[in-house]
Parts: sequence; C-alpha cells; structure tokens
Amino acid sequence: MFIQTEATPNPATLKFLPGRVVLSDSTFEARDAQAATRSPLASALFGVPGVSGVYFGHDFISVTKAEDGSEWPQVKPAVLGAIMEHFQSGAPVLAEGAAEAHDEAGEEFYDAADHDTVVTIKDLLETRVRPAVAGDGGDITFRGYKDGIVYLEMKGACSGCPSSTATLRHGVQNLFRHFLPDVREVQAV
Repeated sequence: MFIQTEATPNPATLKFLPGRVVLSDSTFEARDAQAATRSPLASALFGVPGVSGVYFGHDFISVTKAEDGSEWPQVKPAVLGAIMEHFQSGAPVLAEGAAEAHDEAGEEFYDAADHDTVVTIKDLLETRVRPAVAGDGGDITFRGYKDGIVYLEMKGACSGCPSSTATLRHGVQNLFRHFLPDVREVQAV
C-alpha cells in the first residue's frame, strides 16, 4: 500500500491519501481521543504521540499535530504506519452507527422565510466551495443563516488554519454576496 501525503494551508495539518475511498458518503471529524472512539482508525491515529485532530473525507485523511512541540518528521512516520496497518487489517473506518450519530451533531438554524436563500447558499457550498476546500484537506458545512449572516463550520485542515479567516472573508463571503445580495457577512462557528 502506498500512501501519498500533501501539505495543506494549515502548517499543523497534513493530508494523507491512501489511494482508496476512506468514507464514501459522509465525513468524520474527531478533535479529541474521546470523539475518536467512534472510529477504529481515528482511535489508532490518536494513539500516535503528537496527534491532536483527525478528519476523514471521501478519499483522504487530514491529521493535525499538537502544538506541544511535536514536529512532522517525528509524527508523520507513525501516522503512515497507523493508516497502513488499519487498512491492511480490514477493520471498518467507522464503528457501527458512528456516521449517524455524527451527522446529528450539527443542527441547522434559519428562518423559514429564508428557505430559498439557504437553498442557494447550500448549492454554492456544494458546487463551488467544498470541492476546493477538500483539495486542501478540509471541509466547510452550513450551520445557519440569520439577519444576513451565514454561519459555517470549518473542519479538518480548515479548523484552526491561519488562512481560514481570509478564505471565509475574501473567498466564500464574496462568492455569496455576488449571488445573494442579502448576505452581509460569513462567520465561522
């Protein structure tokens, strides 16, 4: 098994490409060892000293290192080993029922009168924003819309990334304003 790695805009996060589907129809994020218990792979990765976050996309795994002095030259080989060992074992990426429990975690909020605006926001996210952000090892999901403000959740490499504010302000916010003049601002939750 050959696993490629790519840098992300977030220097604390690397993107690992195992050359196969990681999660076919959902995503998964664990920001601590307790959340990782829903995934055998995430649990194994949190067993690597220096790992502080894990995100699974369709065909990639983003791993964030701790800010405790851990450096990628020490952490990366152990992460590669944990990923390889997991896929060779044939164990599932997620424990039974973990995807359903994870999807319920983020309740959306918006006024029913804004339904058409929210549909357009979600369409723009799906077709223009999420594919680009996935290329950087992260994800952005809709959480709410109120009083002209779009609330988005940053995941994976985007969470805690120094350039995520610029991505939201200059990229996503300008895109939404172009198509939806009622959108005043975009905020991360």
